[in-house]
Amino acid sequence: MTSLSLEHLYEQGDPAKPVLLLLHGTGGSPSDLIGLGAELSPGSAILAPAGQVRENGMPRWFRRLSEGVFDHEDVVFRANELADFIVQAVKHYGLADRRLVGVGFSNGANIGVATVLLRPDVLTEMAAFAAMSPVPSPPALDLSGTRVFLSNGTRDPMAPLPSNEELVARLRERSADVTVHRHQGGHQITLEAVEKARRWLSTGGSGYPPPA
Repeated sequence: MTSLSLEHLYEQGDPAKPVLLLLHGTGGSPSDLIGLGAELSPGSAILAPAGQVRENGMPRWFRRLSEGVFDHEDVVFRANELADFIVQAVKHYGLADRRLVGVGFSNGANIGVATVLLRPDVLTEMAAFAAMSPVPSPPALDLSGTRVFLSNGTRDPMAPLPSNEELVARLRERSADVTVHRHQGGHQITLEAVEKARRWLSTGGSGYPPPA
């Protein structure tokens, strides 16, 4: 712990590798995605903050009005809160010259892509698993320097594909480089998704729709 604005974990890593910003899902904690981070980029430094909202005692990143219905004003507020924390942490831990890549699942993926859409001055790379479109009308910012990997299940009732496809459209309208992965499962991270994300993180690339 430090005096930074959000409770978090930080683990030093190889300075030649990207710093991974790990964003947990609903009911999770900063340590939840450490194993995933190690799969995606072994030896990377880890910055893992905690969501500040509580829903029935479970940590979340922003409020929702019902399942799948977000409080969009709170999404904007919390995305800026996260972005401000990232700025603080980058300075505090001396990461200004390091590549920073967000990695999030479900609610964490949603706050990550919201931050990409709203604060490209802070976060320009995001691997999002089971994400939805977090804000209906994001500002028309130039995201030409932004890369996003999106993995979603075709049978996911919690993150339906139409919302994810809307997110793809909003990102591409703003010139972001978007890589899309689809799997036949539900609200989960598959082994194939991890492999695709690892490849994306290490080599880049884009494509939508994904190959058959």
